[in-house]
Amino acid sequence: MASVIGGTGSFFGPWRQNHAWAQGAKPIKLGLTCDASGQYGNSGQDDFRGIKMAIDEINAKGGVLGRQVTFITADTETTPATGSRVAERFITREDCTILIGALHSGVANAITQVASKYGVIYMNTNSSAPSEAGENCSRVKFVWDGNGTNFSKASVKNAVDSIGKNWMLLTNDYVWGHTTSAATRTQVESAGGKILDNLLVPQNTRDFTAYLLKIQQAKPDVVATAVGGDDIKALREQVAQLKLDGKPAWINNQQDWPDVWGAPDSLFGVFGTTWYHKLPLPGVAEFVKKWQAANKDGPIPVPGNVSYNGYMSTRELLRAIERAGSTNNVKIIKELENLKVSATDRMQHFDAYMDPMTHQMQQTIYLARRNAKPADNTDLFEIISWTEPKSAADDAAAGKCKLTPYEQVPTVDS
Repeated sequence: MASVIGGTGSFFGPWRQNHAWAQGAKPIKLGLTCDASGQYGNSGQDDFRGIKMAIDEINAKGGVLGRQVTFITADTETTPATGSRVAERFITREDCTILIGALHSGVANAITQVASKYGVIYMNTNSSAPSEAGENCSRVKFVWDGNGTNFSKASVKNAVDSIGKNWMLLTNDYVWGHTTSAATRTQVESAGGKILDNLLVPQNTRDFTAYLLKIQQAKPDVVATAVGGDDIKALREQVAQLKLDGKPAWINNQQDWPDVWGAPDSLFGVFGTTWYHKLPLPGVAEFVKKWQAANKDGPIPVPGNVSYNGYMSTRELLRAIERAGSTNNVKIIKELENLKVSATDRMQHFDAYMDPMTHQMQQTIYLARRNAKPADNTDLFEIISWTEPKSAADDAAAGKCKLTPYEQVPTVDS
């Protein structure tokens, strides 16, 4: 049962709380820090759908350790300040012992600081700045999406060799954009290419004319974008209007499914993803049917990478609690640090594992482009390659990530 809690003020947006727990057993309460507005509002709600599906599944089987799982969620507005306040409130006033969710890496980092202070486990479902598992890592945080370095390693060298050496970068001016473009620069220069310019794009940009004119004048071989959310939808439309979607070549670091679904006609270039609902792999069709049954009234008819990451992170968290036989935070952390998931169970091409040194999920990285021969109106991607985890690994992350010793993590139990 979902309800709206009054008296919290419009700043935090509507709160939803689930109270469907078994009689007599204290529930395990999760705080879902999902955006519902702002640059990643659509993706935040898609993240929520996947998380909730995993919670509903485990509750239908009797819960975890014989206890039901409940949740509360509030709009973090795609802003770090609000994300920080929501996290603080979830922990100190709502008794949440685990936090889940985020798209914007600045929001995720803000939530991480709060979670680390209290020792609360934080599942960063969909933020993909390399810094999330690098300099901004935490003993309590686990990162589930592929990051900018993973996608760059899967795409850049081949593009330098096959398309050309002169590149331009188009970068959202915040932590994900900066760290992703830095990773791309490293890969381009390592492959013998050259960065002609890096154009910084403020968040919430809707007019890209000035940037596209600079690209026309510079005539690069390749433009690599690190632009996300509603911004990338606006960019794609204007690139198509100016007929720049053929030359230069474009590599869009990652395309989140809610951003694609909102403007499928403007999809162009090569881009990264971690999952696709048409992958010809065991379990995919069954997962899609389950997701559709759980989200009959949703705005998107099929699950994409964002909902997938929300589901997988929550499912593995709940499995880790079950294996630990405890809700003690350090016991759960140790279970997650040793996590290995078969390709079949992940519905990907290769086995995946959690890097215990950085807490980032190492998984199959896919490159895709627009599907010229779709099987139906949801078949928007053509998957053109899949890279195994060790080939796409962010090798620099471990040197930047300093995890707090277990004994210095505040004890948390549900």
